[in-house]
Amino acid sequence: MECYDPHVPPAPAAWLALDEAERIALVTEFHRRARIRLPNAQMHAAFHATIENQLAMGDEIPVGGTLDRLMVDGLDRHEAIHAIASVLSAHMANVVGGKAGLSDPNTLYYAALDRLTAKTWRES
Repeated sequence: MECYDPHVPPAPAAWLALDEAERIALVTEFHRRARIRLPNAQMHAAFHATIENQLAMGDEIPVGGTLDRLMVDGLDRHEAIHAIASVLSAHMANVVGGKAGLSDPNTLYYAALDRLTAKTWRES
């Protein structure tokens, strides 16, 4: 894989064949080429890569369904990745802060994804 464009889904096998540093570098390069200024480009790219990883997993987790739903609601694929990443970021903060409270913290993440809409993301 030579380049990344969040508007176009990468082939799951090709994406997952890359190591994490390569994935993050591809995402960082996209944002650099697009001249998108970010307060923390590495962290932003890491979240992008994580969401793409989850999408590449297919139906194992509900991220793909959430992406599809957000796009039907009017977000483009890049915006939908950002919306999902915002849920993941909040979820990770809760897990690290000990606020998840469940033996399987993914249950809360999946529930938050289920509640996510284009409208709630735009308003946040």
